[in-house]
Amino acid sequence: MFTPRFLRNVLIKGFLLFAIFNLVWAAFNPSLGKLSSYNMLFVGRDRLPFGEDSARSYNLSLYDLDAMFSSLKLDGTPKLDSEYRVFVIGDSSTWGTLLKPEETLAGKLDNAGLKTASGKEVHVYNLGYPTLSLTKDVMILEYAMQYQPDLILWPVTLESFPRERQLLSPIVANNTQRVAKLIKAYDLDLTTPEDTTSFWDKTIIGQRRALADLLRLQFYGVMWSATGVDQTYPSDYERAARDLEADESFHDWVPPVIPEEGLAFDVIRAGIDIAGEVPLILINEPMLISTGENSDIRYNFYYPRWVYDQYRQALGENCAINAWVCLDLWDVVTEEHFTNSAIHLDPQGEEMFVEKIIESGIFQY
Repeated sequence: MFTPRFLRNVLIKGFLLFAIFNLVWAAFNPSLGKLSSYNMLFVGRDRLPFGEDSARSYNLSLYDLDAMFSSLKLDGTPKLDSEYRVFVIGDSSTWGTLLKPEETLAGKLDNAGLKTASGKEVHVYNLGYPTLSLTKDVMILEYAMQYQPDLILWPVTLESFPRERQLLSPIVANNTQRVAKLIKAYDLDLTTPEDTTSFWDKTIIGQRRALADLLRLQFYGVMWSATGVDQTYPSDYERAARDLEADESFHDWVPPVIPEEGLAFDVIRAGIDIAGEVPLILINEPMLISTGENSDIRYNFYYPRWVYDQYRQALGENCAINAWVCLDLWDVVTEEHFTNSAIHLDPQGEEMFVEKIIESGIFQY
């Protein structure tokens, strides 16, 4: 018979055990992100998890790089001697907003049947992630190097370069320890983010949101495997502006020149240093060049002409001085092939982009 005293003792012991388990968990701070059902029970994903409409996209945004990479097809694909492994990093245009996985830059390159001069089969993996920040790209690249790339393609655009934007991406803000190590290791001219993680944050209770997101990611693997859907594809959306404001400002910059040290080329240098002996190709990605109202002042919603022209000049000079391998493909896609942003391409636009990359001969290693 359960007496009140017995029940009280059971509750006290249960509470103590739970408290001890929390303290031990916080002390060792284990990462469960590598424990994944993808590539075992479910098909690995073609791109990093990201999403705001989980019910329809079978996807979600989380900030645990272990969990994110463990969900990828890349993580479950042993590298063969016959494989030439290419990683594509970058922003939402690389990730493929409004595009199916096979319609993205990485998807089209992977399906092009490319081979190197030595006969290796080119396999291309999409490691792009939405939000515009070079530091975000470098953080992802550093993690990805463990998967043994043979070549790295890094499409970039001016909006990722301003120094004040580097730490604003949520995935950067939620990985302060990683970012602080990058800043220190590569002497980046960025403010080291403060790590506000407390002991309580490391307990199971403190990590309940992250653990719930991890479980949700596994759950969505069922529908991802069944459908191949990882984002919503609205039948109608607001197209990128063609008629523009007569405004020459870019953030808080005004003509005639970009502020000294305003562009974070040191972060580009860090990415190239991380790549080491692996060739890295920096690509100035296509953008919408408007022919609408005030297009003599602005190229598009993002960029007034003066600032973008100076950025291109600075990019070219840095590539020449530092012997970086760079492709300037900013104008290779015509205006009608952009979707909801001045940097998001439709499938035909991606095909134009891919053709120019292949024509450059970068796979002839």
